Amino acid sequence: MLVQRPRGRVRGGLIAVAGLLAVTGLGALAPTTQAADRLVSDARYALVHGCYALRSEAAGRLVVKTADGYAATATDPTTAEGFRMQATGLGSYILYGRGADFLSTNGTRVVTTKDSGPAADFTVAPTAADTAFTLVSAAGKALVTGPGGVLTLATPGAAGDAGTFTFVPATGCQDFPEAELNATGTPAKGATPYSQTRGLIDAHMHMMAFEFLGGDLHCGKPWDPYGITHALPTCSKDNLVNQQGEIVVDNFLAGNPNVAQPQDPVGWPTFNDWPEHRSLTHEQSYYRWLERAYLGGLRVFVNLFVENHALCSLYPVKHNSCNEMESVRLQARRLRQLQDYIDAQEGGPGKGWFRIVKDPFEARRIINAGKLAVVPGIEVSNLFDCGLTNGTPTCDRGQVDRGLAEAYNELGVRDMELINKFDNGFGGVAGDTGATGVVVNVGNKTETGSFWDLETCNGPAEESDHEQYTLPGTGRDELLGRALGILAPGGATPVYPPPPHCNKRGLSALGEYLVRKMMQRGMIVDPDHLSVVARKSLLAVTEAEGYSGVISSHSWSTKDAYPRLYRAGGIITPYAGNTTSFLKAWTQIKPTRDPRYVFGFGWGADMNGFGGQGGPRGGPNPVAYPFTSFDGAVTFERQKTGVRTFDINTDGVAHYGLYPDWLQDLKNIGGQEIIDDMARGSEAYLQMWERAVGISPEFRVRREARLKFGPRGLGLVKLGVAPEELLRGAGQPADRKARVWSYRVKGRGNDKARVRAVFTPSERVGLITSVAPRHRAADVGKGTAATRLAGKVRAFGPGILIRSAGQGRRYVYGVRKGKVQWTAVATATAAKSPARLRSYLRLAGLR
Repeated sequence: MLVQRPRGRVRGGLIAVAGLLAVTGLGALAPTTQAADRLVSDARYALVHGCYALRSEAAGRLVVKTADGYAATATDPTTAEGFRMQATGLGSYILYGRGADFLSTNGTRVVTTKDSGPAADFTVAPTAADTAFTLVSAAGKALVTGPGGVLTLATPGAAGDAGTFTFVPATGCQDFPEAELNATGTPAKGATPYSQTRGLIDAHMHMMAFEFLGGDLHCGKPWDPYGITHALPTCSKDNLVNQQGEIVVDNFLAGNPNVAQPQDPVGWPTFNDWPEHRSLTHEQSYYRWLERAYLGGLRVFVNLFVENHALCSLYPVKHNSCNEMESVRLQARRLRQLQDYIDAQEGGPGKGWFRIVKDPFEARRIINAGKLAVVPGIEVSNLFDCGLTNGTPTCDRGQVDRGLAEAYNELGVRDMELINKFDNGFGGVAGDTGATGVVVNVGNKTETGSFWDLETCNGPAEESDHEQYTLPGTGRDELLGRALGILAPGGATPVYPPPPHCNKRGLSALGEYLVRKMMQRGMIVDPDHLSVVARKSLLAVTEAEGYSGVISSHSWSTKDAYPRLYRAGGIITPYAGNTTSFLKAWTQIKPTRDPRYVFGFGWGADMNGFGGQGGPRGGPNPVAYPFTSFDGAVTFERQKTGVRTFDINTDGVAHYGLYPDWLQDLKNIGGQEIIDDMARGSEAYLQMWERAVGISPEFRVRREARLKFGPRGLGLVKLGVAPEELLRGAGQPADRKARVWSYRVKGRGNDKARVRAVFTPSERVGLITSVAPRHRAADVGKGTAATRLAGKVRAFGPGILIRSAGQGRRYVYGVRKGKVQWTAVATATAAKSPARLRSYLRLAGLR
């Protein structure tokens, strides 16, 4: 696959079937009826980005543009109108003409327009005979050919043959406006669907936050059915929304309260002043920018649905509900719509690189297919509408059960924080510091009826919540704090004792109940934003259960929690920020890792509303373009969107597509070691998630020193099972290389001994081997004299002896210099012939 492809390229050549083949003179090559049916159904998706002329089957002519619309009058494809087929969804398109215009509708008329929208949106579907297509507008009217070949509209039921069309490949079409990838190469894939992964992880992102805070404070969105000109438009300064959202809020958040210096609001195509690394109210995660990060090796992407009722309620203009769970539901729908949209751009259902996953097994397969595993999550203050009023939760266990069931089963949520900015029914919050902390505390009073109840901590200063003081400052989550400061009514906060400060409110009984219910479902628990005392209590609960599904996703936990998270088998992904601060965080955190688990590192971007991004680093050793991705698979130039070109050295992380550049800058200042750790991020996350859903960790399932091979396998390592079944039975292996999983062996002298399971091409264990002396097959193991096997075995190639194990299985012995060197058991498939068996043994490292 060529990644950096012009959007105008016709994918896969000729796509139409039966009728189209006849039109193009290729009727003799028409497929069988069964294949034709399949191709017609697929062909409507394969139209995407292609350049086609539209042929009316009723008129037998090709469509041309006329002075007042369109008509099917041409016989020569070179004189027909050429349309670029731009997908708006799965099976729906806008038809982009050579004059940078659109075939559109106006009432019952078919017209030309310069802007796309619902009136220009057509669903393309195969006819009942599966030989052509119908085009039905968003208003439910079918495109038909009238007298003189003039295109008009009719009800689908009355369209008949006049409403059937085919698509003929054309040339000279306009390229539809789009952000460039500026990346060439093929994204790396895993050796097998079940092997170890290699990829990057962002464990804290808010891609659907364009819908939060009522949906009108944020300018732009990650995609729009009608393209980038609609997704990243000019943000008008002529209404209250954008006066507040862009000028007052955004400039103030960036530490510039001078409203006399407004931003240039123009988006596509100039982007003079946005996206910008400090901007918090302009879109930074347009889907093509995310695609560029994916091409750079991003393989796990945790999207957290986010909302804040207090600020949403105060903001004067909105079109969405301020209820936090309603917002979560809306954002969950939007996430799936984005997946469908990307599928549409890539040629049909399931073909896109953006895949929402439900468990670690599906995620592993997605990643090894060279795609991005997207994990839905939640980060709100009133989770399940469970707030706090005068110290009393506003929900009960029944409401928690119903909310969790909905989140898990209906919304696909697998990762959650219990809390965000305010105390709630599950526990106390860590709070914010500086000027942000003052106004967020006022918000806490508004939401709960009380200010934070803080005291001077008894423990070390690093085990404290955020200090409260009133001097101006800048810091994390300023969108909330500064916007509340602008919009919220004033109020004096309490006078707190000297720092360090700790919130007295810990994990409530209801909070502990929720954590236990999350563990029962194998969900990932993120204790970020909790007060120190609440987080310590939460970790005590997870530790008591031996639960690994814990993560600190964006530097909102205290340092004392990090060793505990690693001992549990969890992972840590600090706030990304700039490369210098991130490198420092890695240097401090890595020594606390637990060697029993795979160590991988990642980041939490916290982009799209709550966290500013890293600015230009400056200094020596800047990023030189072009550069290659960490795995060498993709080469990157400076990213271009519209007429603006972005450079990490001067723009910082202005948008998400600059994370490959950010990683290269991290390599420049941190060296290869941190990049290797980042490359293991996806594997560390998946293994943590596996343990959360009940897979035993490797150090607890090492094979016993004394075991007997049998026809079913060796101990818990079974023949004939699939990868997930082997995991559930035998636990996590020490490594997973291509078709071979390896398990360590207990006991003295077995440090290098391994039990290896080799999978068949159909993903079933076909061979199990061991070099441990006491792993014996029919009482024969490594070191046994080969004479013990006399009369019981037969040769099956040089140095290989086999005998029946019963149930159609074979014991296999490797012999050299009169001694058995290894033992194994194989299925009939793996031992079908000496050559087949040797190929399996070679994979196991025994030939």
